[in-house]
Amino acid sequence: MNHYEVAVIGSGPAGAMAAYYLAEKGISVVILEKEILPRYKTCGGGLVFRGRRKLPFDISSVVDREFFDIKLYFEGEKIPLSSTRDVPVISMVMRDKFDNLLIEKAKELGVQLKQDHKLTGITFGKTPTLHTSQGDIQANFIIAADGALSPTAKLAGWEETRKLIPALEYEVEVSPEDFERLSKEVRFDMDSIPHGYAWSFPKKNHLSLGIASTRRKKIDLKAYYKKYLEKLEIKEVLSEIAHGFQIPITPRTDGFYRKNVLLIGDAAGFADPITAEGISNSLWSGKLAAEAIIESGLVPDQAGTIYQHKLELDLLPEINTSQTAAKWFYSYRIIRNMLLRRYGDFAMSLMTDLYVGDRSYPKNLMKTIKSKLTEIKNPLK
Repeated sequence: MNHYEVAVIGSGPAGAMAAYYLAEKGISVVILEKEILPRYKTCGGGLVFRGRRKLPFDISSVVDREFFDIKLYFEGEKIPLSSTRDVPVISMVMRDKFDNLLIEKAKELGVQLKQDHKLTGITFGKTPTLHTSQGDIQANFIIAADGALSPTAKLAGWEETRKLIPALEYEVEVSPEDFERLSKEVRFDMDSIPHGYAWSFPKKNHLSLGIASTRRKKIDLKAYYKKYLEKLEIKEVLSEIAHGFQIPITPRTDGFYRKNVLLIGDAAGFADPITAEGISNSLWSGKLAAEAIIESGLVPDQAGTIYQHKLELDLLPEINTSQTAAKWFYSYRIIRNMLLRRYGDFAMSLMTDLYVGDRSYPKNLMKTIKSKLTEIKNPLK
């Protein structure tokens, strides 16, 4: 039976980077992937600079487009909010190419990739045994990086405590005229769906269009998507492929380690509650999990304690702040728009700073907002 110090389940950004940092320290790692790479992955594919700047290697070969500004449109408001930076605020990637690049970088450090290996069960003991469609593998640690549905978390006994929201994404080919017009900007259209937003992400030759609601209830996403096409004034859809999915926008409440298993990325519930963007926090949590294992000296329970501590220092407080902001942003539309008419430039600049990683979510959100508003009202003090 093959034995490794760490088995990573899933080949997305979280799993790939956890494997990369572990292998960098000489730890034996295997990645188990149920599909064959490169494979299509449902995702808007907008990588914010906050995540890109933390990557230890260049990814420009898999970037379709870079945008140095973003625009937020609000239903019923005439002028969108916009902000520009001297770095690419959002880089557009197709996840098949992006994920595959990260895996190839990990493989260069000695990571083993076992494709077409679907996890079917785990026998927990002193050394867990992973049962796959292609045979058994033993590993001292298991890193669950298998997304929002995370079969690994279920096998390890986690109950569902995350909030998962519905989303619908389309890969859309439009007429050359429409593509030329819409390919010039990244746009988010707030309130295009109740308590949510729509997005338009231009890729190399097509648009990634999507819609998501932060309310976990039955809703006709397709109907709102059709309205969004009308809002974008798309005259002709040459082809479109729809993908429905769920995004976990709150972390699990019952921990991120048990039975030698660490949860990272969407399996842990680390997507940003305001934007539902998950790639940057997936990259971050993958690195934190690797650091915890390394610093523990490969002692499982100690690694779990270190990982929890690392999460509580920065990542979880940021997500908690974002949850508070998301509640106000999506639930109090009239008040929000009234404030944005007056302080929209400040709010947009703050959000862009978060996107590019120039600042973190403040741990005391309301105190920070009051302080900034005071600065705006009294610029000379």
